[in-house]
Amino acid sequence: MNENNIIRLEVTESTNQDAKTMIGSDDWQDWKVIVANSQQSGHGKQGSAWFSPEGGLYFSIILPKAAIKDIQIMTILAAFAIANVIKDSYNLEPMIKLPNDIYLSGKKFCGILTENIVSGEDISSVIGIGINTNIREFPDDLLATSILLELGKEVDNEKLMQDIVDEFKKYFKEITN
Repeated sequence: MNENNIIRLEVTESTNQDAKTMIGSDDWQDWKVIVANSQQSGHGKQGSAWFSPEGGLYFSIILPKAAIKDIQIMTILAAFAIANVIKDSYNLEPMIKLPNDIYLSGKKFCGILTENIVSGEDISSVIGIGINTNIREFPDDLLATSILLELGKEVDNEKLMQDIVDEFKKYFKEITN
């Protein structure tokens, strides 16, 4: 992934919101990635809150305009890409709960939110991914885990993000060609 295609933020309200705002601006590019160390208003489907403290991996990808208008297909492609990378990289057994959650040991560790932005005839898509990577503790009301808790060691968020984007691009190109 080209470093020029990555925008890095310390803190943001939501990487998806940042990406949606960028579409149509001078900074907009296909495969632009916005990544933050933490989010203050991360959210999932139906606006549910996503716990996004420092230590996790939170990023959004601006997708190329494609023949795929169904955001559920994009979400499922992302889920398979993430699950494959987690399995191959860390020898863990992720379970996908369609359409947008991924679990380890029966606990949620990843959420995906895909949103379409319609401007006249054009439809652009943003896919947001939140992964509990290096988080040690969760609020009592969350049935959640992290890769750190499952592996017993921290993971490299940068490498994981690169691997996921590369895997997702591969799936995306297969299905859009």
